[in-house]
Amino acid sequence: MAGIPPGFIYIAGGLSRLVRLLAFAYASSRVLEIVFGKQGPRWLRVSACLLPIPLALACSILYTYLRDKREAARRGAVLAPQVKSRWPGNFDTLLSVARGIRRVHIVFDRYLQEYGPVVNLRIMFEDRILTTEPEHIKAILATQFSSFEKGPMFRDQLNGLLGTGVFNADGEIWKFHRSMTRPFFSKDRISHFDIFEKHAEDVLNQAKARLQEGYPVDFQDMVGRFTLDSATEFLFGKCVGSLSAGLIYPRNSLPGQNEEYANHPSNDFARAFSEAQSQATLRSGIGTVWRLAEFWSDRIQKDMEVCYGFIDPILKDALEMKRSIREGEQSGQVCIEGKGFLEDTLLGHLVDCTEGKADEIVNILIAARDTTASTLTFIIYMLSQHPDVLKRLRAEVLSKVGSSRRPTYDDVREMRYMRAVINETLRLYAPVPFNVRTSTEAVVLPGVNGGPPIYIPPNTHVPYSVFLMQRRKDLWGPDADIFDPDRFIDERLEYLTSNPFIFVPFNAGPRICLGQQFAYNEMSIFLVHLLQTFSSIALAEDYQSRSSECGKGAGRDAQEKVTIKHHLTLYVDEGLWVRMGEAGNSNDV
Repeated sequence: MAGIPPGFIYIAGGLSRLVRLLAFAYASSRVLEIVFGKQGPRWLRVSACLLPIPLALACSILYTYLRDKREAARRGAVLAPQVKSRWPGNFDTLLSVARGIRRVHIVFDRYLQEYGPVVNLRIMFEDRILTTEPEHIKAILATQFSSFEKGPMFRDQLNGLLGTGVFNADGEIWKFHRSMTRPFFSKDRISHFDIFEKHAEDVLNQAKARLQEGYPVDFQDMVGRFTLDSATEFLFGKCVGSLSAGLIYPRNSLPGQNEEYANHPSNDFARAFSEAQSQATLRSGIGTVWRLAEFWSDRIQKDMEVCYGFIDPILKDALEMKRSIREGEQSGQVCIEGKGFLEDTLLGHLVDCTEGKADEIVNILIAARDTTASTLTFIIYMLSQHPDVLKRLRAEVLSKVGSSRRPTYDDVREMRYMRAVINETLRLYAPVPFNVRTSTEAVVLPGVNGGPPIYIPPNTHVPYSVFLMQRRKDLWGPDADIFDPDRFIDERLEYLTSNPFIFVPFNAGPRICLGQQFAYNEMSIFLVHLLQTFSSIALAEDYQSRSSECGKGAGRDAQEKVTIKHHLTLYVDEGLWVRMGEAGNSNDV
């Protein structure tokens, strides 16, 4: 259906229902003719044509509600509390979500504070049961895994971005992607740190040079380049060289006005990739009617064309190498380099097993680049706000590996405080703040705080928020709003050991992130080199962008010095601008 405006597709999909309603309206008018022996009064004829549509909708809504309520009672359960609305279809809720889609955690948190940890948003007459209850997330991800899937609505909304990749797949397709990817995240592969160290050294040298020029650095952009180059070399056998473009300058600086630099392919890719994810997130907030919001054109498509322009050469080179290897085998010649590429890289394995697809690469890049870059960004943000944590973490690094030695796998594993800092950042700033599943059958989820179980009808959208759950004071204690890595070391760890599903930044169950240890290693190696190079980190408040709402509100929101937004992943709006002091002065640990 390529080229057909999304709005036309939506209308075409609803034609059968519309035809039934119009047929009912026509039948009503005919009944009036029989009753009155003529056409009847005009007001009655008009009513007969118009009323059947809202009447049929109202009857359908009432029937569905009573059916679900009866089914819940039959199972000893109740329906999730529903957000009260002043407008039909909870249209005001839809507007509230759509307006604040990039900061929707604030909108949703307000509803959860009022209704409890599970609530039915009921947008446009469709149930959306949002939960932050760990027992529900446990059921969705693990104990009742087979009763949930990504679902057709999710696939439809994100198809333009994710295609049929692993994040957008269910069933056998998902199992196929999973089985292909798993071998490339084995301990043997992810414990070789040469790739991480090479790109960390490059980006930190560039940061030193930029700081020496008198400009702060956008740490978010910086680690986005580091993780992109590291991921593409590790997984695809070929670095895309995003660091070759250099770090960005502040927009209001003279070098920042350089259009040639701004239009570098890697920068175009980063912008388009972010915009495509933002549009995909807006679709998920709107629901099934997203095509009406993009009536004439698919807004993700234009951004993805830029992304594919960056990705396609990688895939083309891989397919060409596969062809050369096959031709060599047929002629009795063995290409050692090519064989190694097919066996040692995920991309090589992908094109060897299939013809390879660009959308599969997109899925991998979101997992390997965006989530790790997000976590590193918020780690540095927290270190800039907590110099005591920075000092202690740097002391651990220097005591374990010194000021210049490269860390080993065992060094990283023994850095207990390093892991605690990473985990505490993952707790407060979960890189994937929201996720969603769709029930494939009727499901009963555990009750909340000793209350009755919650009934989930079949084919119901069930979004869940790790971000909001991991900030709940009833789960993490009264200091849950405070950044304190020691909670993963001292007696407060009992909160987690007694209920492990209160901390699931990498998901859990059969779909748990395969790259979890890869991410821990990459972040740890980067932080070791960073803290060997720099001894102080401060937020460049004269350059840092902040919205008028930043630092307002309650809880953790009141403490923020930056504007936090999210699409598929969490990020700092307009970048995280910091100044860092080089190591070697008298104030060093």
